[in-house]
Amino acid sequence: MLGVAYYHANDPAHAIEHLTPTVQRLAHSSLERREAVQVLGLSHYLAGHLAESIPYLEEVRPLVPDDIKLAYALGMAYAQTRQPDKARDSFALTFHVAPGSAAAHLIAGQMMNRLELEDLAETELKTALQKDPRLPEAHYLLGQIAIFRSRLDEGLALMRDELAINPAHAMALYRIGDIYSRQLKWDAAIAALQQSLWINPYFSGPYILLGKAYSKTNQLEAAEDMLRRAIQYDPNNKSAHYLLAQVLQQAGRTEDAKREFAIAERLLGEK
Repeated sequence: MLGVAYYHANDPAHAIEHLTPTVQRLAHSSLERREAVQVLGLSHYLAGHLAESIPYLEEVRPLVPDDIKLAYALGMAYAQTRQPDKARDSFALTFHVAPGSAAAHLIAGQMMNRLELEDLAETELKTALQKDPRLPEAHYLLGQIAIFRSRLDEGLALMRDELAINPAHAMALYRIGDIYSRQLKWDAAIAALQQSLWINPYFSGPYILLGKAYSKTNQLEAAEDMLRRAIQYDPNNKSAHYLLAQVLQQAGRTEDAKREFAIAERLLGEK
């Protein structure tokens, strides 16, 4: 009970300390052992002991097949120990999709991409598209990986493939704007970013890139407007404040620029 209490008090190290010598002394079929094994597995997972968590989570999973939190933790542990097949099956259970389906590969790819396991994610996503070439989100995620690896033309093609399936994908349009910004194609970037905002006006990213694009095309009033909107949605975004300061400086508004530079510097220091 003390080990379980430490777990619920967000102290996995002490939970592990108390439960490890205790779990083997509990009757194998008892509810107490089931709880101890589950909590010990989750405590190792929370403590970052991924390989150690897996045997405990595997033992208890058949006993609580509807526990999606347990399935999620096991899937993440499998992914981070580079066991993609087992990870995919656990994620399929977590999200109630058929194991081995295109949807299972898509979700596994999404999770692996989140964990920065791009090589595993890319394999899962390509398999998902082999099973269902018009599966929403798969091209987008592959495009993200391509952009991360500076394969911009490939990323652009993949984002356009996503839009062919889902023309209202605001994030795909945002990424297209990002690619054009990196390529210094400011007019094309402005068009894609504006389209993104017409679909989803509540995300600061396109406003920031639009502010940069407008400043590069000497549209300072529009740049200021976009950057102030970005700050409205994300007040602690240091990039937005810094770019706004540059725009204000470019417009000759020195005092206003100083205030924004100071905010950006403070936010950088807080990080």
